[in-house]
Amino acid sequence: MSHKLELHPDRLFPIDPATRSLARELYAGIRHLPIVSPHGHTDPAWFAQNRHFGNAAELLLVPDHYVFRMLYSQGVPLEALGIGQADFDPREAWRLFASSYHFFRGTPSRMWLDWVFAEVFGLTVRLDVETANHYFDTITEALNTDAFRPRALFERFNIEIIATTESPLDSLAHHATIRHSGWPGRVITAYRPDPVVDPEFEGFRDNLGAFSDLTGQDCLSWPGYLAAHRQRRAFFAQMGATSTDHGHPTARTANLSPAEAEALFRKVSTGAFTPDEAELFRAQMLTEMAAMSIDDGLVMQIHPGSFRNHNARLFERFGRDKGADIPVRTDFVQAMKPLLDRFGNDNRLSLILFTLDESTYARELAPLAGHYPCLRLGPAWWFHDSPEGMRRFRRSTTETAGFYNTVGFNDDTRAFLSIPARHDVARRIDCGFLAELVMEHRIEDWEAAELARDLTYTLAKRAYRL
Repeated sequence: MSHKLELHPDRLFPIDPATRSLARELYAGIRHLPIVSPHGHTDPAWFAQNRHFGNAAELLLVPDHYVFRMLYSQGVPLEALGIGQADFDPREAWRLFASSYHFFRGTPSRMWLDWVFAEVFGLTVRLDVETANHYFDTITEALNTDAFRPRALFERFNIEIIATTESPLDSLAHHATIRHSGWPGRVITAYRPDPVVDPEFEGFRDNLGAFSDLTGQDCLSWPGYLAAHRQRRAFFAQMGATSTDHGHPTARTANLSPAEAEALFRKVSTGAFTPDEAELFRAQMLTEMAAMSIDDGLVMQIHPGSFRNHNARLFERFGRDKGADIPVRTDFVQAMKPLLDRFGNDNRLSLILFTLDESTYARELAPLAGHYPCLRLGPAWWFHDSPEGMRRFRRSTTETAGFYNTVGFNDDTRAFLSIPARHDVARRIDCGFLAELVMEHRIEDWEAAELARDLTYTLAKRAYRL
């Protein structure tokens, strides 16, 4: 027998009745604020073309590596879910997902999906094998109506602005289409140069050739390569970008002399480099990107500490972003020092640090951001974008860095319909944390109300220069 699907109004609030009551009051004051989504991976083609999404499996299952990584861990082949398959039965893939939905108990994916099912599609019974067809039909029928086109959902979700993430090799044609469509929704891009910055990125040398063709610069020469970055950054800024993003394996930075940097570039551009030289080049490029950010004003984000594509067989079969990225230990204090020695005291630079290594919150990140004017801390990210992860982040960083050296919340997702669900979780957790501080007489209730608004809305707009 299927069970009722119901979202409790006090979910994620503190257990203590008085603290819960205050959290509820704080949340009521900010729950309807617009969503600011300054960093994510939604597809700009959705908003440019405004086509129907298709069916339940194509929208909610196939693109979401949070979902299929859990199913894969339980022995479900990715092919059975439609991953990497041009021709598959979406209903059967959905039924397999529904029969496995109990694997998600206690996970943030379960919270996000249940929110989508209840709030977006109005479903009132829980997903399981018995309700699988009802879910598939209800969701798919809704997706074929105009009210569920991407732009309509963008407006329904009260999204004020959303930033996608593109390579320098992207033409940004979809962003141009959005701009000239007359639709008022604000969708901007962000500059993610990894394919032409990481010598170990697949096809790196070919990417440099494409970079040359696109910019008219000689990207096999160090001056031409840097000029190409400046040119593309300027173009991205013209298309609305206010930030860059760097997904390096580590947070290492370097400050080589111009001659040393040019000699290193000659090695990586010809393919004659060691892994240590590849890491040194990535490190140097973070410092080069910081210098360019001072010139052009783009906010810089670093997302280090992920061993990407850990499952070699899956990577060979399906490519990137298939749920096999694993957190690793990350150093910031020593790694960031070359960049900070050069730019750490320059107020023109705004650098947002993220981590998958929670052990660095109190020991390294909070003290760094609590001192250097250029540094801000990004929110709990990826594996830690969860109720407990958010609480750990606030408890570990607030006493040293405060709230105003953080940047609010980023949903950082490809799963468009989960965006309001993720923001709702963050708002509830922050209101609960603030309520605890009030009840402990560490801040006043009016300060908590101001902070709730700042953490929900103001800090993200300010940090990303929106």
